[in-house]
Parts: sequence; C-alpha cells; structure tokens
Amino acid sequence: MESRKRTFLRALVAAAALAALGGAAFAQSAAPVKIGLLATLEGPFAAGGQDGIRGAELAVRQRNGMVAGRKIEIIKASSDAKPDVAVNATRKLVEQDKVDIMVGPLSGSEGIAVKEYSKTQPSITFINGSSGAQATTLVNPSPNFFRFNTDGGQWMVGLGKAALDKGYKRVMVIAEDYAFPYSQVQGFMTEYCKLGGKVPVKAWVPLGGKDYSSVIARIPKDVDALVVVLGGADAVNFLNQYEQAGGDKPLIGGSITVSQDILNYKGKRRDSLVGTIAGAPIADAYEAPEWKAFVADYKKNFPDGYPSPSLFALVYYLNMKATLDGLEAVKGDLSDGQKKYREALTKMVLKTPVGDVKLDQNRQAIGTTFVTEVVKDAQGNLYNKVLRKIDNVNQTLGMPPAEFKIGSRDEPNCP
Repeated sequence: MESRKRTFLRALVAAAALAALGGAAFAQSAAPVKIGLLATLEGPFAAGGQDGIRGAELAVRQRNGMVAGRKIEIIKASSDAKPDVAVNATRKLVEQDKVDIMVGPLSGSEGIAVKEYSKTQPSITFINGSSGAQATTLVNPSPNFFRFNTDGGQWMVGLGKAALDKGYKRVMVIAEDYAFPYSQVQGFMTEYCKLGGKVPVKAWVPLGGKDYSSVIARIPKDVDALVVVLGGADAVNFLNQYEQAGGDKPLIGGSITVSQDILNYKGKRRDSLVGTIAGAPIADAYEAPEWKAFVADYKKNFPDGYPSPSLFALVYYLNMKATLDGLEAVKGDLSDGQKKYREALTKMVLKTPVGDVKLDQNRQAIGTTFVTEVVKDAQGNLYNKVLRKIDNVNQTLGMPPAEFKIGSRDEPNCP
C-alpha cells in the first residue's frame, strides 16, 4: 500500500511539473511580439515617413493588432535620412527596447547601413521599410535582412522606352547624390541608353539642398526633357525654383518625385507636373480590385492622409504585411534564433495590392513595376494613371548577374 501511495504521489508531482512547464510555455508563446518601426520623421522626407508609418499601421490594424494569439506591440523610432542616425535609432530599438523584429528604414543609404548593422544581431530579423538602393541586398547581403519591396532600379523598368516614345532623345539628369537615386538613374538609363537615348549632363545635388539656381543654370538648351529624381522637400524646392526661373522643359519623374506627398503640395509649379511620366511600384489609378480595396481601407483608417496612399505608405505596408504573414505561418514561433520564421519569409509568396511578391536568393523582392503619367481629375487633384504594367521584374532587370552593373555617379554613361 505504501508503495502505491508513493507511486501516486510521484505521478502527481510529475503532472504538476508538466503543467507548470506547459503553463510557462503557453505564457511565453502568448507574450507580445515587439516590432521596432523606423521611418524618417525629420528632414526632407518627413512627410513620406509619416505616410510610411500609416501604411505599416494599416497592416497591423487589418489583423486587429494580433497574430497567432500574440499581441503586436509597435515601438516607433525616427531618423532623418542620414545612415548614422538610422543605425543609432535601430540600435536603441534592438539593444535597449529588445524588439523581436525590426521594420525599416525609409531611405536608400539608411538601408545599406542598417543591413550592415543587422549582421551584428543574428538573433533579430530585419525587414525593410521602403529603402530602395540596389546595394542593400545585391552587395554583401545579410542573412537576416529581408526586403519585400522591389528596389529603385526595378521601379524604373520601362521608363526609358516610354521617354523615347515621347520623343525625348536627349535628357539631363537632376538627382540627389546618394545610393537610391543612383539606383533610379541606373534603372532608367540602362534601357534608355540601349535604345539610343543620350544623357549629356548629370547633376548630382546634396540631400536636403535648398538652392538649385546653379543646377538650373546648367540645363542645356538642346535637351528634350529633365529626369528629376528628387523627393520630399527637395522636389518641392526644385520645382518652385524652376518655375520662378521660367523653366519649361517636360519632366521625367523618379518614383519619389511623383508620389502623393509631392502631388499634394501647394504651388504654381504643381500643375506643370501634369504629363510627367515616371516609373514606380505604385499607380494611383490602378484598377485591380485588391488595389481599390487597399486605397479604401487606407482612406477609412487615415482620413488625415492623402487622397491616395503614397509610395511610402504602400511599401511600408508590404513589408509590415510580410512581417505579420510570416508570424502567422509559424504560429508566432520565434524560437531557435527565429529559424522557422526566416524560413517562412524566404518561401513566402506575398499577396499584395499590386500583385504577388516573391524573394530571390538574396531575400530581395521580385515584383511589379508601373510606368505612369501624372493627370488631373475633375476636382483638381493630381494622380498617376497607368501607361504600362510590368510583372516579375527582378533585381538585375532581366540581365544575367555577371552583366549587371550597380548604379553610381558614373554608371551607366551614354553622353
């Protein structure tokens, strides 16, 4: 009898221990997932950064702030488009706030810097915000950095041909002097030069510049159009000064130059953006039901936003949606150095408002690009209509990797 009693007691103790372990495991699995969210809320891209935050928040709201029974806790941080500031803000989120996953940053050179920092934090998964420099994923990629948006070069596919179809045989480039505009110009010029276009002058201007008079004075009389890759306050300053100088050359826009944050600024030069062709991962007037549903959801959730989501809102949305879809796929399991989670991200086909996105071997998006034209609606609002849609654009723009050259100040060149 005594022996049976001991056996029974041992069984009770064992059961209690298992219950305690199970309870601890459940408590751990039900703990909030902390996601660091970094955007430029200061400096020339502040308006775009605010809309990027809206896009990321929309993806969280669509899941009512929960994934696989775990609450999503967002911890925000700001940068100003400078790489060192972005890394310092990311470091605080990772090392002090102890986030599980990072989403961000916004700007191209920031993305390269955060990618390099991610290599020092192998237990944290980093997912891009909206940064679009080619080198972020194409040069020395990080095994724990993922980008579910196509890059600045991919966004310009098809624009070179569209420019020549408009009769723009010679153009001048005016672009900010850092990694993302290099990628945009590369994406445009690779096709444009191959088809016979000429670029006699490139003017690289500092990020956050305010005086464009010397650049405007350099515009040759014999160019047919200007390729302008300026964003945020830089774009607004240039457009206003070009108007004041009596400039009348048609424009070919970089993706960030015709985003909603620019199309909604107030100024005389704004109307002269009508007719501007551009390349982008977004088109305001895209007719797909998924896009229309996304726009309606954005406007419902953010009545203080733009008439249509900006490029930054869309791209932050894509990356946050991928973050959450990946968590759902592994039922919130971030154990073992987030191994299962990263495998799920790698294999994911992300369903988005602009088509499916899948990743290449460098964890870089393959997706859709639009060639667009700025038009005005009956209420006087400017928006981008679709001229052409190109699916499955990869990072080397369809070229063999050995032939592909990353954009720089001097590459490509077709004077």
